[in-house]
Amino acid sequence: MQFKVGAKQTTKMLEQDQAIEVYIAQDADPRMIEKVLHLCERSSIPVKWVETMQDLGKTCGIDVGAAMAALVTDDE
Repeated sequence: MQFKVGAKQTTKMLEQDQAIEVYIAQDADPRMIEKVLHLCERSSIPVKWVETMQDLGKTCGIDVGAAMAALVTDDE
């Protein structure tokens, strides 16, 4: 499994039905969150909330914050 990090990559994975699960930082921009939540709901993809963008960045293995990330299979 791997993460596709950021709003654009997360949206792309959802639109291509490749996301298994989506992680969203609670302090991310509400406008970005709204679109991704709608896509998750439409595709029945589970959403996990992370307290801060910094925490989500660490979870994804990057040194900067991340608003959201999609968990995808390695053979994507």
